[in-house]
Order: sequence, then C-alpha cells, then structure tokens
Amino acid sequence: MRILLGLLLVGALVAPTTAASAVPSPRAKPALTVTTIASGLDHPWDVRPLPDGRLLYTQRDRRTLSVWSDGVSRRIAFPSRRIWHRVETGLLGLAIDPGFATNHRIYTCNGWKKVGGGHDIRVMAWTLDAGLTRATKAGTLVKGMPTGNGRHGGCRLLIATDGSMLVGTGDAQHGKVPENKRSLGGKTLRLDPETGAPWPTNPFVHAANKHKRYVETYGHRNVQGLAQRADGTLWSIEQGTDRDDEVNLLRNGGDYGYDPVPGYNESVPMTDHRLPGRQISARWRSGYPTLATSGGTFVPASGWGRLDGTLAVACLKASRMIFLRFDARGRLVTTYTPKALRHDGRLRTAVVDNDGSLLVTTDNGGGRDVILRVRPR
Repeated sequence: MRILLGLLLVGALVAPTTAASAVPSPRAKPALTVTTIASGLDHPWDVRPLPDGRLLYTQRDRRTLSVWSDGVSRRIAFPSRRIWHRVETGLLGLAIDPGFATNHRIYTCNGWKKVGGGHDIRVMAWTLDAGLTRATKAGTLVKGMPTGNGRHGGCRLLIATDGSMLVGTGDAQHGKVPENKRSLGGKTLRLDPETGAPWPTNPFVHAANKHKRYVETYGHRNVQGLAQRADGTLWSIEQGTDRDDEVNLLRNGGDYGYDPVPGYNESVPMTDHRLPGRQISARWRSGYPTLATSGGTFVPASGWGRLDGTLAVACLKASRMIFLRFDARGRLVTTYTPKALRHDGRLRTAVVDNDGSLLVTTDNGGGRDVILRVRPR
C-alpha cells in the first residue's frame, strides 16, 4: 500500500480548450490511498463490482473473464476461442445486470469469430452459474460493429439509470463510418439489455435500416468511455488523433463531427464544424498532444472532498488519471491530476465500487498489469 498526498494541476499537459476557463483551486488537496488488489494481469480492459462485493474483470488479449474475491482471482469457464482478438480488439467492455442478484446475467462487448468465417464486434449476454464458475451464452444483443484490422474497436458498456444500455463504438479506422448512420461504428448506441431491441427514444428508432435504429449519437472516432452523472446526464470519453481527446456531453441524435474523408484523413478536426448541419463541441479537449483518454466514471457526490462529483478519466499514453469538474450546465470548471496516480503506467479505466472507492485497471501488457483500489483519506 502506498499513501500519497496532494493533487497537481495538469496545466499545459491537459490544457482545457473549451470556452470555459479552468481555474484550479489551490485548496483541492485530498489525500489518496492507492492499493494493488490484483496483479499478474495482461491488458485488463474492464472491471465491475458484483452486489456481494466480488469483482468481475475482462482481459482483452487473453480473452478471459475472471472473478476476484478477497485478494484471490480465478478464471470463469468462457468460450475464449470464439473471441476475435487483434490489436485493440478482443474481450473488452463489461456490464452487470441490475438484477444480477437473482438472474446472474452479465454483458460483454467483444470481437467474435463468425461460424463459417469472418468476424465482427458485438454485445453479448451471459448467465453465470451459482458458483461463478461458468458463463453460458444467453444471447447476442447487437452485432455487426465494424472491425477492420482491430484498431479503434471502442466497445464500452454502460447501463443507465433508466435501464437502457449504452454502447460506445469505434470507427474501425474507416473514414466513412463515423457520419454514416447506417453503420454501428463511431457511435454511441442505445438498446434494451433484456431484449436487444433499440431503445424507444432513439432518434432514428423507426428507420428502415436496422443498424440506424440503434444510433443515439454519431460522428465519433473511438469512444473508449461512458459515464452517467448524478443528474442523469450521459457523457462519452473519446480518443483523438494526434490532438484533441474529448469528453462529450451526449445529446440524443447529436452529431459530434468526426469525418476523416477522403480515405482515412486524420488531419481533419475531431469536431468539424464545416460539415453540413450542427456539430456538438466537446466539453473538454486535450489539445496537443493527446493523453489517450480511455474509461472513466463520475466520482461519488460525497466522501471525496474537493473531488466530489468530478469525472475521473484514465489516460493510457499520459499514464495518469485526470479529474474534471463540470458545473451544472456541463461547462468545464477545473482540471486536476493526482500525483498518487502517476506511478503505475498506462491506465485503462476507472469504475466506482460498492463502497464508493475507485477501481482502476492498468494497461501495460506483458503480465505486468494490476487492478488498483483508490480511496480518499
């Protein structure tokens, strides 16, 4: 265990480029306790708490689903050979059904090898047995997300408080995908996790094209994080090109303006206001260079001192966690990074545990990865 004090303003490394000025508070210096609770992992992509305190987590390249309890991890029998893995795609996002205590139902977002050849990315439902030793396929909720060479797979899952499931997807490095509402790539999708049907409030739910019915927002490059604030608003975390990672406040039917054509032209803006119609600007942008933002979560509204209610965002390339405070209207107020979370290499995601602590996964590869527990002190 290590106890490290203080927070450091990100400054030029995470310069906010929205219209709101991010003025740091010099008093924002809560102490954090950071503990390693699981080690020897390889690209643990997502982790989620179960109602009884045990944790489930996925490993992208190993394509394994595991359960952690009281310091001990073990694998759950899972059809890993059917998971398609290449580059950034494999066994990725994880979500726990709100009724897990009685139905033992979970969800994954992952690459999948099709019968007869080929592959895609899909959201799948699974049922765990009573002893959490085996996962049995309960159905495919949505399939057909593009894969390409495995880059920009996206694949974050979030079950919102209204019971809907959000899915963050990547553009698979195909230039026409983000703005094409008939493609599931470069989008946030919204669906019913019980039936797999498009959510009834989706903006194109009555479209003739079946993929378009799932689209909640479009014009994204690679959605790596999804989070819901206490006020019910939904947010996405998106990786930029060589500049402008983004945090976006999601609006039903919104166009977030990434259109890297012709070909795959990454010199275009992440939010290109030259496109037809109205594009929605990010609420936070990294500027240059990018930090490679990934998964994140809103910190509980109490117990974290000056960090109460902030958005914690894990960063891969920058090897840190940033905490972003937005006001009630979604405008950026402050940006901080704690020294305590700059010692573990690449950070993949942050999730709130049942006790209000943060669970953080690293992404260094080679069996060097861990799951951390972060508590305010």
